[in-house]
Amino acid sequence: MTAPASKPDVLVVGEALIDIVHRADGSIDESPGGSPANVALALGRLGCSPRLRTSVGDDPHGQAVREWLAASDVTVQGESAVRTSTALARLDAQGAATYEFALDWQITADGIELADALHIGSIAATLEPGATAVAELLDRHCGRALITYDPNIRPSLIGDRDSVRGQVLSLIERADVIKASDEDVAWLHPGEEIADVARRWSRSGPVLVVVTVGSGGCLAVTPSLEARVPAVKVDVVDTVGAGDTFMAGLIDGLLGEGAFGADSRTALKSMGSERLTALLRRSALAAAVTVSRPGADPPTLEELMMDNDARC
Repeated sequence: MTAPASKPDVLVVGEALIDIVHRADGSIDESPGGSPANVALALGRLGCSPRLRTSVGDDPHGQAVREWLAASDVTVQGESAVRTSTALARLDAQGAATYEFALDWQITADGIELADALHIGSIAATLEPGATAVAELLDRHCGRALITYDPNIRPSLIGDRDSVRGQVLSLIERADVIKASDEDVAWLHPGEEIADVARRWSRSGPVLVVVTVGSGGCLAVTPSLEARVPAVKVDVVDTVGAGDTFMAGLIDGLLGEGAFGADSRTALKSMGSERLTALLRRSALAAAVTVSRPGADPPTLEELMMDNDARC
C-alpha cells in the first residue's frame, strides 16, 4: 500500500488581534481576529494545518488568540509582543464594519522554515517594523512556493498614502495570486475600472488576480482567461471575516489543484476556466457561510460540503 502524500506546508504571516465589536443594537463582543489570523483559522478548519507567524502578548487577550487558533489546528510561531493588538469594529445596520486599531507589530524572519505556500496580508505587510520581515519572507519563498497576497487596505492606519501604495503595488508584482476587494482597488487606483486594474496587475507579475465586489460577486483574471462568479445569496449577520474566508477557500482550492511548491506558477497557468470557476464558487460559498453568522467564524470542511450539497 502506498503511503498517503503529506499535506502541503502552509505558512501565513501577519497580525493576530482581538476584535472589539460594537453592534448596531448596542451590544459589545470581544473575539480573536486579524485578517491573516482569520485566513489561518479558516485554512485550519478546511484541514490545511497551517503555521501562523505573528506577534501576540503574554496577556489574557494573547492567550485567547492562541487557544482560538489551536482549536482549529493552527500552529502559532513568533515573538511575544508587549501587548496583544486590538481592533475596534463598529457595525452598521447592514452588518458592515469600520475599524479603529491599536497595534504592536514586530517580527523577524529568522529561523522560519520555507513552506510550500506562503500567504501574507493586510496591515502586517506595510506596517513597520514587521513589514520588512514580511517582505523578506516573501522574497525567500519566491520561485519555491505558492505566494498569495491580500492587501486588505486599512485607510485609518495609513499616514503616508504614496509610500504605502508603493509598498502594496511592489508586493502585488512579486506574488503569484492576489485577492483584493473593490474597496482596495478604489483606494489604490481611484476612479479606475476594476477589470482594467485586475488586467494590469495580472500583467505585472501575478498569475491569478481575484477582485471581490461584495454582493456583486467576484472577477478573476489570468494571462489567458477571465471569469466572473455571482455572490451566494444569504441573510447577512455581519461581514467580519468574509474576505478572509474567501481567501482561505481560494488557497485551499489551489493547493488541491497542485499549485504549491516550486511548480505552483505552472499549475496556476494550466488551470482552465471550468476549474477556476469552480474554485471561485467554493470560495464564495465559504464566505457566505461566514457572513451568515456573527464574527469571524468560518466553516469547517464538513460544513462547507453540507452547505454545497444543500444548494445543489
